[in-house]
Amino acid sequence: MIHQAKQHLESQTGCRPRIAVVLGSGLGAFAEELTDCTVIPYAGIPNWPVSTAVGHAGHLVFGKLEGLEVAVMAGRVHLYEGYTPAQVTFGVRVLALLGVKAMVFTNAAGGINLSLSRGGLVLISDHVNLQGVNPLVGPNDERLGPRFPDMSEAYSRRYREIALQVGGELGIPLCEGVYAAMLGPSYETPAEIRYLRTIGADVVGMSTVPEVIAANHMGVRVLGISCVTNMAAGILPQKIQHAEVLETGALVRDTLVRFLKALLPRLEV
Repeated sequence: MIHQAKQHLESQTGCRPRIAVVLGSGLGAFAEELTDCTVIPYAGIPNWPVSTAVGHAGHLVFGKLEGLEVAVMAGRVHLYEGYTPAQVTFGVRVLALLGVKAMVFTNAAGGINLSLSRGGLVLISDHVNLQGVNPLVGPNDERLGPRFPDMSEAYSRRYREIALQVGGELGIPLCEGVYAAMLGPSYETPAEIRYLRTIGADVVGMSTVPEVIAANHMGVRVLGISCVTNMAAGILPQKIQHAEVLETGALVRDTLVRFLKALLPRLEV
């Protein structure tokens, strides 16, 4: 199925990017920065799952960023929507087959570390998979990657070094942290947040980890960026609402766009 989608995309565009960006909840503005664009709705790509989550546009964009060919997934699908791990990682696998060697994953996340604040950007240094599934379960296709891929540097250390340097040059505060992936769609309880903090998590969300595992499986280097759209349950005396997530995404739009525009040409692929 992934080969069928690859062939379809090759027939739709001559763009052959080596870098791709996956945009999370409320963070889709970056796709508008590309020029010479080809926009392909997910619904028009064979076997490509369509996002049902609010804040996910649901299309694939091929274009140029100051001459650099880039692919952008404007929106993703999640396990909590009822999709399988294979469907959640479908786009990553297709882009890797197309020749993408570096992927930047962005997501909206809840802040667990008390030093974080709403609107901050966190470079993911590692993750804890608490979703109960792994996209590599089942027969392994050796053409895609090894049976037991190494995950000791799932998020490229070199890419994080470059990102920190770019952030310093632009005056954008960045820190590094561990991302905990939960199944969702309910937000975590205060007790769960206390547990996640105890095991070393700094931010929490409902995406990214299956995609990162699949990317590593196929030899794609990864950078992960979490936007802290709210503080997690029990930290502030208020309830968590998805509207807050989208509102914060809009607030950090210009910062994230400016950061990605400066960062992508600097990544080594």
